[in-house]
Amino acid sequence: MKGKTIVVVGGSSGIGRALVERISGEGAGVLHYSRSREVPKLPAGVSHHRFDAVADPFPVETLPGRLDGLVYCPGSIRLRPISRLTEQEFLDDFHVNLLGAVKVVQACLAALKKAESGAAVVLFSTVAVQTGMPFHASVASAKGAVEGLTRSLAAELAPRVRVNAVAPSLTDTPLAGSLLGDEGRRKAAAERHPLGRVGSPEDIASAAAFLLGDSASWITGRIIGVDGGMGATRLFR
Repeated sequence: MKGKTIVVVGGSSGIGRALVERISGEGAGVLHYSRSREVPKLPAGVSHHRFDAVADPFPVETLPGRLDGLVYCPGSIRLRPISRLTEQEFLDDFHVNLLGAVKVVQACLAALKKAESGAAVVLFSTVAVQTGMPFHASVASAKGAVEGLTRSLAAELAPRVRVNAVAPSLTDTPLAGSLLGDEGRRKAAAERHPLGRVGSPEDIASAAAFLLGDSASWITGRIIGVDGGMGATRLFR
């Protein structure tokens, strides 16, 4: 990662924060964008720019001439029966998960294409796209669109830019706080996963960092499940 320049959108907390800390610690120069006016102290070599992925145009004037990687982290967890979901809520999830990513990719594309050895884009899906789960209609629909975008861009931008996505299961982040708010909920969530626990931000950041790096230079168009086995296995007890 040393010497690479990476844009991370949505790195103030959770998975994005863990990724910023990891790749900056490995020597990457990181440009961090979030809607937060104030963010916790960032590691050395990380610059912060305020940007709301839904409401704001991307500040292209802050970009360098060349980028080696881009990660779009903003997302939503809206779990509700279909009978209680409104059209506006579907649209809100679509905007933050898909259209925000499109906006950022479009803004960064020229700089990504100038990377000397090719660049990498990492997006985020969810295990609930490929594994049907109740109450996930809105977020799974939006993230399903992200998976389609991932594959389409991987084909369109090859060979100069690789595009992949990480599909986590439930991860212990502020976004998931209401789902893990007490020990009973946390225990039940852990037991639903074959590996017996919910994910940590570092679990997911590790996969994203791998996809950004040279070790993944022959991987594109893939959706990588980092989900404690939830998407591929079932336990019978």
